[in-house]
Amino acid sequence: MNRVKFSVLGFGRIGQRHAKIIHEYPDSDLISIVDTNPEHLLESDTLGLHKELFMFSCIKDFLLKDQNQTDIVSIATPNGFHTDYAIQLMKAGYHVLIEKPMGLSSVSCEEVLSTMIETGKQAFVVKQNRYSPPSLWLKNIVDNKIIGDILMVQTNCYWNRDERYYSTSEWRGTRDLDGGALFTQFSHFVDLLYWVFGDIQNVTASVKNFTHPNLKDFDDSGFAQFEFIKGGIGSLNYSTSCWGQNMESSITVIGTKGSVKVGGQYMNEIEYCHIEDYKMPELPETNPPNDYGPYKGSAANHHYVIENVVNALSGNESTTTNAFEGMKVVGFIEKIYRAAAFI
Repeated sequence: MNRVKFSVLGFGRIGQRHAKIIHEYPDSDLISIVDTNPEHLLESDTLGLHKELFMFSCIKDFLLKDQNQTDIVSIATPNGFHTDYAIQLMKAGYHVLIEKPMGLSSVSCEEVLSTMIETGKQAFVVKQNRYSPPSLWLKNIVDNKIIGDILMVQTNCYWNRDERYYSTSEWRGTRDLDGGALFTQFSHFVDLLYWVFGDIQNVTASVKNFTHPNLKDFDDSGFAQFEFIKGGIGSLNYSTSCWGQNMESSITVIGTKGSVKVGGQYMNEIEYCHIEDYKMPELPETNPPNDYGPYKGSAANHHYVIENVVNALSGNESTTTNAFEGMKVVGFIEKIYRAAAFI
């Protein structure tokens, strides 16, 4: 297997995580990092990255000097830049790995798909919650009709994102670069809804901003109800207004042959399973959440993402989350926000 050469565009918290995993993975090499903030670039020393690493202050400088030494660029910039950078990089001859969300509109995501066809380059999308054992288990019992036909799905996501979070970066909490809580905090859980149960229709929704008065045209809480095109009804209830810490991320499923609930703070535990003629297997332990100091994120599964990218580019594995699916998740979120007259 040829070693896959990565560069990382955007070297904040999540970009640093990408870089460290790429550097440590045995079949990949980290070539360079790109960030407009020189203080971020200095963080490479504390992460133990090799000293031969190239550093660039902008994508223009990277494209001028890299000369396609890199195979794939990991895009970990603010959300609003994801699709524009993906298109620019693919046209310059690079594959891309796009952090969630793939973009902030279906239209921009469609442009990425068109560029893939035009250039022959691949676009991967980070959806690391698909690798969590409870998620894989849920996907299996639904796909194989172990739980029967789907009647009802309820998803609850109650987290904390207060001033400790929004004060660290100017782009956070802005419509044009952040997008909304469903794009930034909860897109992984929207992805699980789409991945397991499919697309939605007949959406009704309401979104509010209760506890973040300094964020203009931005949501921190919402309810959505919908029908799955494949059958069954669903709901998504979310908030980033929980005081002090994250509370819960859960999904409850009612089927004709049984009911289950995947819960915990990060959908990391099977809280209930009662299915006809079925014995619950013992699942591997879920990885802990990403720890960002005062707040925590979803499961730390990015190493599976990098492994899949390396194997897919080497022809040894199919892509876990392709650009089409990334676009469909963005469309799922748009349907909710549009129903709530938020966009």
